[in-house]
Amino acid sequence: MGAYDVVVAGGGHNGLVAAAYLAGAGRRVLVLERLGHVGGLAISTRAFPGVDVRLSRYSYLVSLLPARIVRDLGLDLDLRRRRYASYTPKGDTGLLVDNEDETRTAASFRAVTGGEHDHRAWRDFYAMTADVARLLAPTLLEPLRTPAEIERLVGPRAWRDLFQRPVGQTVEERFADDTVRGVVLTDALIGTFADPAADLLANRCFLYHVIGDGTGEWNVPVGGMGAVSGALERAARRAGAEIRTGAEIVGISPSGEVTYVAEDGEHTVNGRHVLVNLPPAVLDRVLDQGTDQEGDGAASAPEGAQLKVNMVLARLPRLKDPSADPRAAFSGTFHINEGHHQLARAYEQAARGEIPELPPAEVYCHSLTDPSILGPELRGRAETMTLFGLHMPARLFRKNPEKAREDALRATFASMNSVLAEPIEDCLLRAPDGTPCVEAKTPVDLERDAGLPGGHIFHEDLSWPYAQEGGWGVETGHERILLCGAAARRGGGVSGIGGHNAAMALLRP
Repeated sequence: MGAYDVVVAGGGHNGLVAAAYLAGAGRRVLVLERLGHVGGLAISTRAFPGVDVRLSRYSYLVSLLPARIVRDLGLDLDLRRRRYASYTPKGDTGLLVDNEDETRTAASFRAVTGGEHDHRAWRDFYAMTADVARLLAPTLLEPLRTPAEIERLVGPRAWRDLFQRPVGQTVEERFADDTVRGVVLTDALIGTFADPAADLLANRCFLYHVIGDGTGEWNVPVGGMGAVSGALERAARRAGAEIRTGAEIVGISPSGEVTYVAEDGEHTVNGRHVLVNLPPAVLDRVLDQGTDQEGDGAASAPEGAQLKVNMVLARLPRLKDPSADPRAAFSGTFHINEGHHQLARAYEQAARGEIPELPPAEVYCHSLTDPSILGPELRGRAETMTLFGLHMPARLFRKNPEKAREDALRATFASMNSVLAEPIEDCLLRAPDGTPCVEAKTPVDLERDAGLPGGHIFHEDLSWPYAQEGGWGVETGHERILLCGAAARRGGGVSGIGGHNAAMALLRP
């Protein structure tokens, strides 16, 4: 039996961050990963045979990864800012938010809303979230603060509007235009099935989408998401961590014994500590049966709520507004039927067990910011397009996964086409075998292909970034077992925060 200071169960980005910190501090570290590669879902893939495009297939943008972790681990990364924040079609015009031209943004608000009110409200609201980001982001890499401490930190206004009452109520109070309200609310719903008018779960999702690294910006990793995981793997190996892929964990003992299965059979290793970069439902399954969970109980079944569609286009689609530049509109977040009332209707339909008739979604064309992900022959001749569909809970795909996926994709394309001047299907690049370059992934697909229970991209519902009991937010009911993934109290998305905090819990108890 091999003996290590730390065994990291799961080689996703958080596991690699933890391994790099701990190995760099002189600990003997082993990382075990079920798949044939590390990085989890933060990878780049050539998804279509014969098409030289490296898609960020699952995870696609970077916001929550702190610059401090990048510096500490010496990561060689180029995270590129997007010039345009978003474009939202409305009739024959659209709302363009230009990060570098406030005058242009103000004119766009006037054209869409008919006045100045919502642009002033927009500036005021996002000035508040910017202050919260600046103040709150550093605490994500520290021991947990109490709610009272966070309230004093962010101030009474932000505490009320973002933490205490449903964010949907705040948005309705501050903004008058339905389109603008919807643009704001989408950040409360990415990967989260909730009613923002009533459910504080939407607040938690919103917070993590606007505080990343103290700015809230969502940046494009040059080279694709695989460049992020690749840099983390190199950092972990450089620090001395041992990494084994193709090693599926089948048992974890509270004493630190970890059993895994590889091609050559079953193996057991022992760690003074085990850092778990697995969803809580998986941890619950692999923990020795019959052990005392010390009140934790079995992890509740999570439910993901998204449709992910990856595409390669032969050209960008035309817009209904002939004055709008598609390269500007699609290089940021392009909102599709995400008005306030459209979001509410889609939620109601999905809650009844129906695929929304006009699914809300948003798309990003990463190749407009980073053409390096296109092979040399395709640069200037193709673009990538990634779609993230909201209000697509796993329950919609359980009974008949294949048919439900087809129905959801068909409805989503119809929704997209309703805001374009031409069908998106006419713009798809075709692979050498003649098939269109499009793939769709539902929560059930993520559960089957990636081992995410319920297809939940955050492993489980997000937590508030504070707690009365203190600690690092990585503790479990077992002294030797700590969480280091998205299930740790703070994080979600590609952040490395869970991995950092698990490492610090051992290095700075």
